[in-house]
Amino acid sequence: MNRAAHRPSTLAVATALGTVYIVWGSTYLAIAYVVESMPPLLAAGARFLAAGLVLTAFLVARDRWRRRRGMTTEGLAWPSAIQWRTAFIVGALLLLGGNGMVMIAEQTIPSSIAAVMIAMTPLWLSLFDALLTRRMPSRLAIGGLLVGLAGVAILLMPSTGMDAFDPFGIGILVLAEVCWAAGSLYARRGPLPRSQLLGTGMEQLAGGLVLVAVGASIGEIGRFDPGSVTTASLLGLGFLIIFGSLAAFTAYVWLLNHVAVTTVATYAYVNPVVAVALGVAFRGETLTSRSLLATALIIGAVVAMVSGRPREAEESGPSPDVAALEAKAESR
Repeated sequence: MNRAAHRPSTLAVATALGTVYIVWGSTYLAIAYVVESMPPLLAAGARFLAAGLVLTAFLVARDRWRRRRGMTTEGLAWPSAIQWRTAFIVGALLLLGGNGMVMIAEQTIPSSIAAVMIAMTPLWLSLFDALLTRRMPSRLAIGGLLVGLAGVAILLMPSTGMDAFDPFGIGILVLAEVCWAAGSLYARRGPLPRSQLLGTGMEQLAGGLVLVAVGASIGEIGRFDPGSVTTASLLGLGFLIIFGSLAAFTAYVWLLNHVAVTTVATYAYVNPVVAVALGVAFRGETLTSRSLLATALIIGAVVAMVSGRPREAEESGPSPDVAALEAKAESR
């Protein structure tokens, strides 16, 4: 990826990294509040439809402004049918399979544990990428995945009281990780517009439509009572739209174009730490010895893999339209 020729200031980099760390780390807390009184898939659909509309509207308005002032002779090209097909496939995998599953899981799983589980996504991404390219995964990637899965196994061990976690919720989070990895790899290869921002807007719009359609098909509309929506849920949804999907995304894209990908990738293990701290502080989530051990194993595996990436990986990280949806995660 080409980066700007000038070196950004330390303050600018620290501000952008801090935004990604804190905002994306706090999306898990926001999701926990949203699903208290809103249907998970419909709420996620509203989030990405709103963010996609804002982003595409901004791009169209900026394009018209530039052309009127003669700043460019090439306007935004109307996406082709095959590009929309890619957007729907990516949107379904990343936003329905990834973010939507996190929303569902957080109905029964603490936000801190959800964040720790999703931190394993880079491990799956590395494994799937190796399989697609028909090359042996690195021992670091294989070892990291095994250690991470050991952490998941610890969370699934039968227990009672505060030490017990819903097996279905844990399984949904593993599915979310796999969908994120698969969607991210497909997005790197599928045809999308030259404008990465436009591609992201399309993916958000497409994914939002899929989320709403699936949510409606499983009866979320019938079970939704607008009168029961709490202020906390509304604020959480607003936070996810404005900060999670737009502000942090902008900071992330800027970082990808100005600093090494290995530096940006640190969000993968900083986000869960932020999420754990916020879950304990604002929702009274308790970290037992078992959950602490699982957290240490999973985050440790991701730290080892990210910090151990080869030097050449710094120049070929995920494109902004993919990376913006991978967090997230997204979350998110």
